[in-house]
Amino acid sequence: MKWKSVFALLVVGLVALSVAASGCIGGGGEKETSSESSSQTNSQTTSSASYSGAIAIVYDVGGRGDLSFNDMAYLGASKAAKDFNLELVELQSNSEDDYYKNLETLAKAKKYKIIIAVGFMMTDAVNATAKKYPDQKFAIIDGYIPDRDNVMSIQFKENEGSALAGALAGLIAANDGKDKVGIVLGMEIPVLYKFEAGYRFGIKWAEDYYKQKTGNEANIDVLYQYTGSFNDAAKGKAAAETQLQQGAWVIYQVAGGTGLGVFQAVKEYLDARGKKMGPPFAIGVDSAQDWIKPGVIIASMMKRVDVGVYNAVKAAVEGNFKGGVVELGLKENGVGLSTVDDVMAMFNSLPEDTQKKKLQELGFNSKDELKQYLENTRKQVPDWIWQAVDELKQKIINGEIKVPAPMDKEGIEKIRQAGTWQEMEQLASS
Repeated sequence: MKWKSVFALLVVGLVALSVAASGCIGGGGEKETSSESSSQTNSQTTSSASYSGAIAIVYDVGGRGDLSFNDMAYLGASKAAKDFNLELVELQSNSEDDYYKNLETLAKAKKYKIIIAVGFMMTDAVNATAKKYPDQKFAIIDGYIPDRDNVMSIQFKENEGSALAGALAGLIAANDGKDKVGIVLGMEIPVLYKFEAGYRFGIKWAEDYYKQKTGNEANIDVLYQYTGSFNDAAKGKAAAETQLQQGAWVIYQVAGGTGLGVFQAVKEYLDARGKKMGPPFAIGVDSAQDWIKPGVIIASMMKRVDVGVYNAVKAAVEGNFKGGVVELGLKENGVGLSTVDDVMAMFNSLPEDTQKKKLQELGFNSKDELKQYLENTRKQVPDWIWQAVDELKQKIINGEIKVPAPMDKEGIEKIRQAGTWQEMEQLASS
């Protein structure tokens, strides 16, 4: 598999998906870019004769091409740059030591309307830089800096979206008489505990729902592994292969570029058994990843980082910026499970030559065939399961059910030990 070619295609696709799905549609053509690099950072600047201002973005070590988190941040920033006629400067962090250096390099220039930091791991660096440059506006994705007027902390209720992924995985497994599902994660950091907790909550909810619907017990074990990386597909593949061997029927990837290996592992498992579609299935993360491996990925837990970044830039440009914490969940359309329409909206917006190339690679003669294949994949799961997942979604939105969101080891351990979703819900309220 030529991962780099897939990266390039998906980045283009995600841009289209962001335009179609976020409602942030604006005019203007694609701006040319140039790049320069050093041993510590890679920077990229949108070049043009005149702008109304500038914005900057600093990527986490996972970097562009992770097919999820960093790419989605870029999409929001690039779309905002186009819509508001802004210069976009990008800095890539090659190690954690680059965070503060990159942020200070940008802040001391005193030219950016806002500087976006992508990822929880930049929290300390943003806090220090924001203190040193109080007149510079910052936004950090997944960080928590509640007490600085010049920092907007953009957080997501990944626990809510992951609860839907868990409900889907749990019900698929229970309905097929299986007793294990898996989750492969990246680095063990607090924000990923929210994904894991939500997934476990959804699985326990699924056990309860299945018993009420069928009268049969369902006891589903969760196999989990933190790989320690967001950009190592080989590690993701190895982790998924182990879980498949242990009987995992659905595997949720929460590992950025590492998760691409999860998709490949599930595909090879199906190929070895002469199957073109799951189960077993994978579940994608952050963007609508379903199209990467049609027939393998049953759905994706979309985390709309692009929307969060776009809104932060918009606030800075329009003079409405406020420091503090902004949290986006199911109710705010900040998270949710992908639909076939999400995937096709993206694909229909790709350049014609890219569409043709991708269709050829996937073995389809037309977009209609791709859409039909995605729909047929979902038909491998009974309608009542999709309806049950939507029922859980509505109850979370309405406040009838509260999903836990632990942010430390003690909290996630309590979730792992809980026997029912009601016990987990009590932990969410404590």
